[in-house]
Amino acid sequence: MKPLRAAALSVLLLAAAGGAYLVGRVSAQQALVTPDEINTVEIVQSALPAVVRLDVRLRKEALQPGDDPIEVGSGFFYKRDLIVTNYHVIQDQEAITVTLSNGRQATARVEAVDPGIDIALLRVQGVTAPKTLAFGDSARLVPGQKLVVIGSPLRFQNFVSTGIFSVLASARDVPRDDGIAQEVGQYVATTASIQNGNSGGPVLDSRGAVVAVADANAAPNVAVAGMIGLALPSDLVAQSVSDLEQVGVPQRGTLGATLVDLDSLEPALREFAGLTSAEGALVDEVEAGSAAARADLRGSLRNAKGQLLAPLGDVIVAVDGVRVQNSFDVVRLVAAKRPGDTVTLTLWREGRQVKVPVTLLKRTGE
Repeated sequence: MKPLRAAALSVLLLAAAGGAYLVGRVSAQQALVTPDEINTVEIVQSALPAVVRLDVRLRKEALQPGDDPIEVGSGFFYKRDLIVTNYHVIQDQEAITVTLSNGRQATARVEAVDPGIDIALLRVQGVTAPKTLAFGDSARLVPGQKLVVIGSPLRFQNFVSTGIFSVLASARDVPRDDGIAQEVGQYVATTASIQNGNSGGPVLDSRGAVVAVADANAAPNVAVAGMIGLALPSDLVAQSVSDLEQVGVPQRGTLGATLVDLDSLEPALREFAGLTSAEGALVDEVEAGSAAARADLRGSLRNAKGQLLAPLGDVIVAVDGVRVQNSFDVVRLVAAKRPGDTVTLTLWREGRQVKVPVTLLKRTGE
């Protein structure tokens, strides 16, 4: 209790010093208001009209007994009638209600989706954005830089939290069991609070630019609220938004082949193939006309029970010289490329290592 009393006394002393002053556009009536606090208030006042709460009514078939039929998330206007949010917020939607910061409501429909990085675009009907937000440059984030998160965590609309950018966290260290965001390479990790309901909301820098989109949190176990906020870098999101608007589907690199983690195979099967390591990804099925097919990647055979048969197909052990542990590594490394780029796969094929160049193709559907 003593530290709390000392802090309270310090605040009273500062307030007693009196004196209003003006910094930027916000008039401060007490000397305890610092330039950084004023900057935070300016960011929030400017951005709030663009941030929305999403109430998503879920389809009955997506519900389990006892589930809440309403999923609450966040989003923000980046154009007069288009909102960015997370795919996982709306993936099972039956109807979507958008609530603006002033309480006004409207309906929205799904315009386009990118499950690969957990992003969706919504088109709003009946209202025009009172404000739009612009994407900033997430590649220029500096550890210790202030970040502001706005959204509807735990259904508290217009909730604001602040923190700092800490590190770009490898997606390998962010295990997900929802099958979404498999093409995310790194997350923005922040001390700002990102809780259930924040998903899809903006993460802003001190200029008010969107440098990330709130997505998830990390905690030591399921019994503890998430302590580390995780967000999708704005550079990745902006690229996806541009692709979705122009093509309708994301244009990150893809091989067009299904992969199986090598460590999931029976040791005897790996040994028969001459493999001495469990690191890598087995090529299972190759889609006709895909980049993998054009590069003559060899798929695997299965029996009537779906069991893999020897000899195995190609095993990917590296992408552009970077060793891979599993199929996830392959997917995210290839996804960092664009159509027309060429990646060099190091393969284990018929008992020896070979290198095969693969030219990536434009995606035409998901």
